[in-house]
Amino acid sequence: MPELPEVETVRRGLAPALVGRRIVGVKLGRPDLRFPFPARFAARLKGRRVVALNRRAKYLLAHLDDNAVWITHLGMTGRWSILGAPRQPGDFYYAEPTNPTHTHVTIETEAGARLEFNDPRRFGYMDLIAETDLTTHAYFKGMGPEPLGNEFHLPYLKRALSGKKTSIKAALLDQRLVAGLGNIYVVEALHRAGIAPTRAAGRIGEARLEHLYHAIRAVLEEAIEAGGSTLSDYAAVDGAQGGFQHRFRVYGREGAGCVAAGCSGVIARKTHGGRSSFWCPRCQR
Repeated sequence: MPELPEVETVRRGLAPALVGRRIVGVKLGRPDLRFPFPARFAARLKGRRVVALNRRAKYLLAHLDDNAVWITHLGMTGRWSILGAPRQPGDFYYAEPTNPTHTHVTIETEAGARLEFNDPRRFGYMDLIAETDLTTHAYFKGMGPEPLGNEFHLPYLKRALSGKKTSIKAALLDQRLVAGLGNIYVVEALHRAGIAPTRAAGRIGEARLEHLYHAIRAVLEEAIEAGGSTLSDYAAVDGAQGGFQHRFRVYGREGAGCVAAGCSGVIARKTHGGRSSFWCPRCQR
């Protein structure tokens, strides 16, 4: 499933073609994705202007001029692409077309751009929500702060983890504690901080917790800069694959040598809570 850096990469790619543009055409290839489209979805989108395109956790939020928010979740294989847009700085085009059989939503803007949402497995979904209902909606209610936002700071992380007996990996994957962190970037951040994924969240010293806080932000920022990580079906809106997978220190490297300075350990893998954890038993404690 695309994680925060991948969704942010898609948001940045879509923004030049969507923000400030009026939607003049909407075509649905089927009545549902993972869930049914909301009532009159196409009619409610058509004629609306996109005021802003934001991201909350792994959701794309297109704010419309009627105070509604068009929400997209990419699921596991959802991909937005842009076709037919004028080649201007910041515009994107889809370099490697996907199977059109799986193109389920087509959007046309007043500028002549055509956006296509392709999702072979149909685990993605879309919705329309009143802007005033965003914070109380089931998708977002109780969601923690953004890990790259101002509300996610070291004092907050200390308070949030204080007394927790659950593993630090499970704690960081809890969307109520911090929004948008996924398996890949949690194990990568834990390796940088020298903390084992199984360590009790409430039993991490202050100095190591500070290292973890900075590692979380650094690994996300680097992944966004690299365009995310390409695992299976993910791609950015221009069809380009992400590049951060080439910088993985532990994820997917079972049996390989640890890359931490001065460490001679070997990367181990174990399933925790149905997800694979990768770590170095020698330098992560």
